[in-house]
Amino acid sequence: MPTPKALVIRTAGTNCDVELCRAFTLAGSSVDLVHLDRLLANPTQIANYDLIGFPGGFSYGDDIASGRIKAMHTREKLMPELNLAADRGVPMIGICNGFQVMVQIGLLPNSLPGTQNHDSCVALTDNDHGRFIDQWVGMEPNAESNCIWTQGLNDIEGEILYPVAHGEGRFVTKDQATLDLLKAGNQIALRYTSDINGSLEQIAGICDPTGRIFGLMPHPERALEWNRHPYWTRLDEQTKKSQTPGLSIFTSAVQAVAKQTV
Repeated sequence: MPTPKALVIRTAGTNCDVELCRAFTLAGSSVDLVHLDRLLANPTQIANYDLIGFPGGFSYGDDIASGRIKAMHTREKLMPELNLAADRGVPMIGICNGFQVMVQIGLLPNSLPGTQNHDSCVALTDNDHGRFIDQWVGMEPNAESNCIWTQGLNDIEGEILYPVAHGEGRFVTKDQATLDLLKAGNQIALRYTSDINGSLEQIAGICDPTGRIFGLMPHPERALEWNRHPYWTRLDEQTKKSQTPGLSIFTSAVQAVAKQTV
């Protein structure tokens, strides 16, 4: 069985790319960390990969708006290859800043009427309280969603916690009809268990209709070991021997790819 290959796209200001690479590696994938400029010079490189990750951070300093400049460069030169990758079933994940980029270039939600390329009907905007938040937050996966990234979360007993760190993480839709379509298609893959930023229905992550393209504001790549958990000294020994909810996100996707290539 060939080892799946993951591509992590970094650029100036991304600061979670190494953690994302480590997550893919621990999940059983090989990984290449490639600068956006190298991909812009030769977009066909994307065809060499089985998984794609858009890391978090503050790409280009979040000048203008979060993820806006990276989204502009990506949309201008990489969309044909990214669309081809999506057509051949390549799982993609965007975390925090990466989620903001995926929404702006139209990879998400990528299904609804009126959604084409960068003309997205959803957005991630300023937190309703106007403050940057940096804390661990409870998560609730949607068991009805076909998101391949969150499948492993459905079997976890007890509270799922992920760290969040964002100032523009409030998920909104252009209208109620858009929200209704996302719900009807089970594209809402992950919710916060409390209202931390004013997101509609406490939405923390969404997927495309295939379940292979996934964006979320929390940072599972920062929760790969139990000793990162805020209450890890209080966890029982059996829990500490299990896979963390953070790593589960990545193993679910890597295993899905591996099954395809058998």
